[in-house]
Amino acid sequence: MILRRLARPLLASIFISGGINALRQAEGHAEAAKPLLDSTIGRYADRLPEQVPTDPVTLVRVDAVLKIAAGSLFALGKAPRLSALVLLGSLVPTTVAGHPFWAEKDEQAKQQQLIHFLKNAGLAGGLMIAAADTHGKPSLGWRAKKAAKVAGKQAQTLQKSAGKQTKKARKRAKQLAN
Repeated sequence: MILRRLARPLLASIFISGGINALRQAEGHAEAAKPLLDSTIGRYADRLPEQVPTDPVTLVRVDAVLKIAAGSLFALGKAPRLSALVLLGSLVPTTVAGHPFWAEKDEQAKQQQLIHFLKNAGLAGGLMIAAADTHGKPSLGWRAKKAAKVAGKQAQTLQKSAGKQTKKARKRAKQLAN
């Protein structure tokens, strides 16, 4: 559908652009993310495996690569539901870390952060719709239920047929025994 071919690249563009920007300025983004990372991952850093990065700059770079990769896949219509979920998962911490309007003292700065926070909330809504979009096709759950129902009816039909054949065989066996 033409709507999806237009809408996906438009929605993906902010994520691809943001990911490229975050890669170019990883240290600055890491400074903004540090308070959130310290209060979340920082609390459990000693319990995490050594392979899990806890450095803010590395986490910003990982997030940036996710945004670029998932945004590109989404824009191209490749695995759109999965890529929308990845982008949504990336958007939540980015929004909380990048636009904490509740912590602003200056009223004008608070208003700007609120606008960006709500913009990201709108993007999240679009990603939720995209993640649920089945292109007009039934969902996997619906298809599984329908397949189970059809299989159940086929099993009942086979059971009735087998019962009839068993009766015929008994009748024939009685006739032969007599």
